[in-house]
Amino acid sequence: MKNCRLTVFLLGALIVLNACASGPQQPKTAALVDAARIAIASLKVNDSMPEFRKMLKSAHGIMIFPALYKAGFIVGAEGGNGVMLARDKSGNWGYPAFYTLAAGSFGFQAGGQRARAAFVIRSPGAVKAIIDHQGKFGADAGITVGRYGGGVEGSITTNLALDVVAFSDVLGLFGGASLEGAAMIRRNDYNTQYYGRGATPQSILIDHAHRNPGADALRNALLVR
Repeated sequence: MKNCRLTVFLLGALIVLNACASGPQQPKTAALVDAARIAIASLKVNDSMPEFRKMLKSAHGIMIFPALYKAGFIVGAEGGNGVMLARDKSGNWGYPAFYTLAAGSFGFQAGGQRARAAFVIRSPGAVKAIIDHQGKFGADAGITVGRYGGGVEGSITTNLALDVVAFSDVLGLFGGASLEGAAMIRRNDYNTQYYGRGATPQSILIDHAHRNPGADALRNALLVR
């Protein structure tokens, strides 16, 4: 019940966030995939996050959010649409499944931010946990989540036990326990639009049963040489 209430709150907050954001409120799937490619290219050359390339090279999966919005006064919310990709048994990057992230926070805050963010998923178990646990993230899904950054709201992490590490080009995008309280919501409507009927995160990310050549540029962008 507690998790249901949290998910409802986060979804409501995300609707308000998207209403306040500039640009298209529900980007088309092709545009979202291309925006994810641009976000990865930007994060890979960001000199303030050298660990991103290292972790990406050995990652089992990744979630990319080209535009995460954070806004609020006292009670805040952050979120946006994105994609998740996972490697196949041969180590090659598969094709993207679509997700929405919504997170809430409480405390002294005002204003808004927009940022690119990527969640490097560092174990096969974490990939499966995110797929299986609709509306749950962090401890509720049995995975540990941390941030890479500096300053008061960020924390430079060298914790090799973390299952998921979040990188963002805006310092302090995630504050307090917002990551642990986040909801990762499947966008099966987007999956169907992009691949056709029957496309689910399981069939896309685990079974690797769907392909769309429009995502090949994104898959290539994830390669670290």
